Amino acid sequence: MQTGTADMQTTRSRAELALIGTAFVLSILVLLVPLLLIFAFALREGIGAYFANIFEPNTLHAIWLTVLTALVVVPVNVVIGICVAWLVTRFKFWGRNLLVTLIELPASVSPIVAGVVYLFLYGGQGLLGPTLQGAGIQLMFTVWAIFLVSLFVTAPFVARELIPLMQQQGSEDEEAALSLGASGWQMFWHVTLPNIRWAILYGAVLTNARVMGEFGAVSVVSGAIRGQTNTLPLQVSQLFNDFNVTGAFAAASTLALIAVLTLVLKAALEARVWRS
Repeated sequence: MQTGTADMQTTRSRAELALIGTAFVLSILVLLVPLLLIFAFALREGIGAYFANIFEPNTLHAIWLTVLTALVVVPVNVVIGICVAWLVTRFKFWGRNLLVTLIELPASVSPIVAGVVYLFLYGGQGLLGPTLQGAGIQLMFTVWAIFLVSLFVTAPFVARELIPLMQQQGSEDEEAALSLGASGWQMFWHVTLPNIRWAILYGAVLTNARVMGEFGAVSVVSGAIRGQTNTLPLQVSQLFNDFNVTGAFAAASTLALIAVLTLVLKAALEARVWRS
């Protein structure tokens, strides 16, 4: 009996090792090797050429615009996500399930389709375009269009993190705070926010990652004007189409660095959540 148990444990250990080894090999081939290739191609002409491509004016503008978009979109979606999660988890009302479904809608729609919808809605020949143009307002093919579509495609991330957590936590602590005389804002700042702060940060990290790498929707509504409405993913694509491979990979390495930093921050937040 003991021999049979030992054989089963040995077989199980070998299976676990095989699965772990397979996971590491696939991770190296699918994730690490492409990442290393990006930097290898970016640096193949030397560190001087690398920084020359990074500091090229159009690429610098693309980096700045990408960061600006994240600085605008992430805080707005954090506030919207908190409000929606609060509404869904703390109130019962007609259409609540429909609202939850609508929150998930941007995640199920192709980004290119989202861009086309915004173009047909706010473009010069769109539903609201002529009215906006008559008022001297142009949204499409401007930075504002990039903000709009980025807000759309990243809308679910914060709410996704908050809704399950707030449903699990319940409202007992908040009701106790109100019964002790706390105002609505005091209850939120001192009771609700501390309980959901890590989920908010986690959702913000995911939102930031998506904003930085968004291509499809932005490519439709921005016009991809060099030095004006080109975000970093669009700049990488244009440089590659111009056969400036080194410049394209140099710009791509910037995105890769941002992605790595985002993953590190995400892992740190996850570790902090598990410890707390």
